[in-house]
Amino acid sequence: MSENLKKTAYELRSFALDLVYGAKTGHIGGDFSEAEIITALYFSELNVDPKDPESPERDYFILSKGHSIETLYAALSKKGFLDGEDVQARYSRFGSPYIGHPNNKLPGIEMNSGSLGHGLPVSIGIAKALQMDGKTNRVYVLMGDGELAEGSVWEGAMAASHYKLDNLCAMVDRNRLQISGSTEDVMHHDDLKARFEAFGWHAIVVEGNNIDSILAGFEEARATKGCPTVLICETTKGCGVSFMENQAAWHHKVPSAEEYAKAKEELAAKAAAL
Repeated sequence: MSENLKKTAYELRSFALDLVYGAKTGHIGGDFSEAEIITALYFSELNVDPKDPESPERDYFILSKGHSIETLYAALSKKGFLDGEDVQARYSRFGSPYIGHPNNKLPGIEMNSGSLGHGLPVSIGIAKALQMDGKTNRVYVLMGDGELAEGSVWEGAMAASHYKLDNLCAMVDRNRLQISGSTEDVMHHDDLKARFEAFGWHAIVVEGNNIDSILAGFEEARATKGCPTVLICETTKGCGVSFMENQAAWHHKVPSAEEYAKAKEELAAKAAAL
């Protein structure tokens, strides 16, 4: 199964690239660093049904780093929540519901996010409500590492461990770059595993662009009882396209026609090699 998922991650990148290039806007670096995480979630981990997106038995996913929406649109399209052709035609156009951050008027999207630092606290509220109702649904939230400078993240982290929310799994896209440069220059994070553990979390470091590593992390998270889990996903910004990788400029940059063609070629070649 993991080989199919690896190919899917490149398909999601290609879809996201088309969105950014077509609309002339987007956050492609973070789209590409999160591709394997989103793939593992939607095509292996999450209990969600596009035929019944409001099912009370569903798992919940919040993309707290909401600026990296293009890969989520790709996954929701491939999964059947959205019409991919419509998304491609109308993304970020005037009057379109497919805006540059998650829009919870669309099926499969739980929260309007992108105001950084809010996703984890909202996820904690959902997880606590499920816990109080004796439900077995799980809650997942993906944050960026630049986002961890927000104080609300750590207030939430304290609450999640206090309430022993073992139905909550947070993920950090640890690509070490944000819009203004290196996270370690802007607000360094030291040892994130030790920091989350100090807040009472079970912390797992995974290879965030490796499907097998992510899936193993999810399995361990499900088996962990009595506390929330965080997957610290060591990723590469712009992963999958040689000239975008580890380049802060690609946090929010639109490729030229030449760059678009080269990126499509590289993504297709890597998918074909799997």
